[in-house]
Amino acid sequence: MYKDEILEEIHKYREEYAKSFNYDLKAIFSDLRKKQIARGHKVVKLPIKRQSCNQVTLNSNKME
Repeated sequence: MYKDEILEEIHKYREEYAKSFNYDLKAIFSDLRKKQIARGHKVVKLPIKRQSCNQVTLNSNKME
Protein backbone atom coordinates (compact mmCIF):
# COMPACT_ATOMS: atom_id res chain seq x y z
CA MET A 1 0.00 0.00 0.00
CA TYR A 2 1.17 3.51 -0.84
CA LYS A 3 2.32 5.58 2.13
CA ASP A 4 1.75 9.29 1.93
CA GLU A 5 4.12 11.07 4.31
CA ILE A 6 2.08 14.26 4.27
CA LEU A 7 -1.12 12.46 5.24
CA GLU A 8 0.70 10.56 7.96
CA GLU A 9 1.98 13.85 9.36
CA ILE A 10 -1.53 15.36 9.27
CA HIS A 11 -2.99 12.30 11.04
CA LYS A 12 -0.24 12.45 13.67
CA TYR A 13 -0.86 16.17 14.30
CA ARG A 14 -4.63 15.64 14.43
CA GLU A 15 -4.20 12.82 16.95
CA GLU A 16 -1.88 14.91 19.15
CA TYR A 17 -4.24 17.89 18.97
CA ALA A 18 -7.28 15.81 19.94
CA LYS A 19 -5.35 14.07 22.71
CA SER A 20 -4.32 17.45 24.15
CA PHE A 21 -8.04 18.11 24.74
CA ASN A 22 -8.69 14.58 26.01
CA TYR A 23 -10.72 13.98 22.81
CA ASP A 24 -13.39 16.41 24.05
CA LEU A 25 -15.12 17.74 20.92
CA LYS A 26 -16.61 20.74 22.73
CA ALA A 27 -13.15 21.77 23.97
CA ILE A 28 -11.63 21.27 20.51
CA PHE A 29 -14.41 23.32 18.90
CA SER A 30 -14.00 26.06 21.50
CA ASP A 31 -10.24 26.22 20.85
CA LEU A 32 -10.74 26.38 17.08
CA ARG A 33 -13.34 29.12 17.50
CA LYS A 34 -10.90 31.16 19.67
CA LYS A 35 -8.18 30.75 17.05
CA GLN A 36 -10.57 31.82 14.31
CA ILE A 37 -11.62 34.96 16.21
CA ALA A 38 -8.00 35.81 17.12
CA ARG A 39 -7.02 35.83 13.45
CA GLY A 40 -9.60 38.50 12.74
CA HIS A 41 -11.04 36.93 9.60
CA LYS A 42 -14.64 37.64 8.80
CA VAL A 43 -16.80 34.69 9.81
CA VAL A 44 -19.71 33.95 7.52
CA LYS A 45 -22.76 32.36 9.09
CA LEU A 46 -25.20 30.94 6.60
CA PRO A 47 -28.77 30.07 7.52
CA ILE A 48 -29.59 26.40 7.94
CA LYS A 49 -31.32 25.04 4.86
CA ARG A 50 -34.20 22.89 5.96
CA GLN A 51 -35.78 20.48 3.52
CA SER A 52 -39.47 19.78 3.51
CA CYS A 53 -40.70 16.19 3.43
CA ASN A 54 -41.50 16.61 -0.29
CA GLN A 55 -37.95 17.72 -1.08
CA VAL A 56 -36.48 14.78 0.83
CA THR A 57 -38.71 12.36 -1.09
CA LEU A 58 -37.81 13.97 -4.42
CA ASN A 59 -34.10 13.89 -3.62
CA SER A 60 -34.19 10.25 -2.54
CA ASN A 61 -36.03 9.30 -5.73
CA LYS A 62 -33.29 10.95 -7.81
CA MET A 63 -30.68 8.69 -6.20
CA GLU A 64 -32.42 5.52 -7.34
